[in-house]
Amino acid sequence: MNKNAGNIAGAEFLESLPVPACMVNKEGAVVYANSLIKNVFAYDDIVDGNFFALTGSKLEDLEEARDTGTEVKIKRNEQIFVLNTTREEREDGIITVFFNNVTERETLRSNYRDEHVCQMYISLDNYDELISNSPSDSKMTVPAEVDKILSKWAESNNAAIESISEDTYLATLYRRDVDNLIEGRFSILDTIRAIQTKDDFPVSLSIGVGMGVRNLQDATELAEAALDLAMGRGGDQAVVKNGDRTHYYGGKLQSMEKNNKGKSRIIAHALKQLVRESSNVIVMGHRWPDMDCFGSGIGAYKIAKYMEKDVAIVIEEYNEALQAIYKQAVETDDYEIVNREKAIELCEEKTLVIVVDTHRPGMVECPEILEKADKIVVIDHHRLSDDSIDNAILSYVESYASSASELMTEIIQYTSNKKIVNKFEAEALLAGITVDTNRYSIKTGVRTFEASAWLRRVGADTTEVKRFFQSEVTSFQMRAEAVANAEYMDEGVALSISQGYSTDAQIINAQVADELLMVKGVKASFAAGKNDKGKTVISARSLGEVNVQVIMERFNGGGHLNSAGAQTDMEPEEVIAELKKIVPEYLGTDGEESDAYGQE
Repeated sequence: MNKNAGNIAGAEFLESLPVPACMVNKEGAVVYANSLIKNVFAYDDIVDGNFFALTGSKLEDLEEARDTGTEVKIKRNEQIFVLNTTREEREDGIITVFFNNVTERETLRSNYRDEHVCQMYISLDNYDELISNSPSDSKMTVPAEVDKILSKWAESNNAAIESISEDTYLATLYRRDVDNLIEGRFSILDTIRAIQTKDDFPVSLSIGVGMGVRNLQDATELAEAALDLAMGRGGDQAVVKNGDRTHYYGGKLQSMEKNNKGKSRIIAHALKQLVRESSNVIVMGHRWPDMDCFGSGIGAYKIAKYMEKDVAIVIEEYNEALQAIYKQAVETDDYEIVNREKAIELCEEKTLVIVVDTHRPGMVECPEILEKADKIVVIDHHRLSDDSIDNAILSYVESYASSASELMTEIIQYTSNKKIVNKFEAEALLAGITVDTNRYSIKTGVRTFEASAWLRRVGADTTEVKRFFQSEVTSFQMRAEAVANAEYMDEGVALSISQGYSTDAQIINAQVADELLMVKGVKASFAAGKNDKGKTVISARSLGEVNVQVIMERFNGGGHLNSAGAQTDMEPEEVIAELKKIVPEYLGTDGEESDAYGQE
């Protein structure tokens, strides 16, 4: 090696060290390295080379590690080294870097991590519907095939699996095997989905994994919570809870509608009992309520009134799209609509709080009520999120449903044999169903039409409902301009910005996104625009090939596989720029949806 004459003393010091070390000048060049450096790089001639290029590290990372006690690790020559630097810097700017071999420690740590025991729950989605739709002579054919596939899959992944009920399995496996499943994006979901049934009823799994905790009991509890989350989000997916982090995989199928209305009857009975035991009732939805939120809120209000309880609906602010129906509700003087401050005053020890059209505490109209109330009921149709209201005593979250208004309509039918809703209330509920199905074009099942037909029978006028959706001329022009100026990506995605500010931004963007789906070749659309509060509102729509919910979760939003939204402080242009980057990443290089996307 060529030694710098000015660094003879330093060189002699380095040669005396039992670890690889080198001196680096302020330009990043190596001025000297001791003979042990060959243990790091498999060669010793690194003098004059760029240290940071050789190691892949940065000077600021080394300084931060020195000051905070963190570690900068590199892997070279099949070994792992921690880089340490001297605390005092020489006048000429030269620093000394030591390579501490931690291969044995990291190997032990890796083995310890790999052998952590994880728990996994696996549930066959819609088991009852699958059995009821199968001919009597082959009812157990599909479950038997699923059982065979799962047993073989578990064996190949070193998992101990057992059936704990007719449609649920519990598997125990090591962390390294879970890592392999994650790397393979839980391909078992695709395998099960490919099973053919006699009447084309889709077969799918919900998987919940618990890991990253100290004991088996905690892992089991995490796995149970993960399974509930997977099923609440519509099934056909795996949810991995790694300590306090949650990751989602799959979710390619639409949530299947349940034929049996038994749960609605049970919920109606339980809700009546809770209302009967309460001192008063407070109904609230999400901030800036839409038609579905308002309609389902009116339905909940009517149930409480039927039970002869004092009840109030919490609405602080609303947009222009709700103006017509809101004004009509106020003019009837039949409904007590209060602001947040008044709602907090009304909340007593025995108050029942009914939350509609959302299950996320951060999105409700008045979060303070959730903290104050002891009895909370949640009725929602959005895919379950990790940050759901966790202290509800009654939760009815069904992602298969078109809307909260559809669920509320069914509950009302089982509340009484009498007609308890008037013409306006039936129209409010019908309007809620209409807006969330985009006029019955998305997420509509048999039960959606049955609920709509019942509302029509009890007095809903479809012409009046249509009047609720009339918009101002300026809103119409803004929507037309946004559609005309949309951009189209090669992946079959349309992007648009609504210029200016509007109190009606949420509705305008939703309509723009709906319109763009009518363009041939478009399989997903995104529209962004600012409301009058300066917030950027995003609406996302899909024909089913793209799960827009997981994309909107990147903006702290949510929704359904083919209809989702979010609000953010980013500028609309920034949102569109971000979507241009993450949509190709989400779809993957081959244009297919990436299961691993949507991690939190």
